[in-house]
Amino acid sequence: MESAIYDIDVHTLAGMRGEGIAHTVLDIREPVEIAICALEDSVSIAMQQVPQQLEALPREHPLIVVCHHGARSAMVTDFLRKSGFDNAWNLAGGIDAWAGLAEPDMPRS
Repeated sequence: MESAIYDIDVHTLAGMRGEGIAHTVLDIREPVEIAICALEDSVSIAMQQVPQQLEALPREHPLIVVCHHGARSAMVTDFLRKSGFDNAWNLAGGIDAWAGLAEPDMPRS
């Protein structure tokens, strides 16, 4: 059975951030990737550690999962949704799309 896709686009996330709408950005990339660039005020938990950190994740507002291009975060979003996190959303295009569309001065490599 195919997984449902729960994507949020860069413009929607930028709007949420600009309007001060409560949300948490969960960056699931590895520390070496995060050292290059990251969204301000994001929570960093490497992909493999997410199952052990479920208690630390919010359920009361949108949880936006981010990786480099959106593939790993889509898998984590699917896992979170199956674990009862109806508030989990995948950032379509990942940090690469964010850097290209919302923060063009952000380092990308």
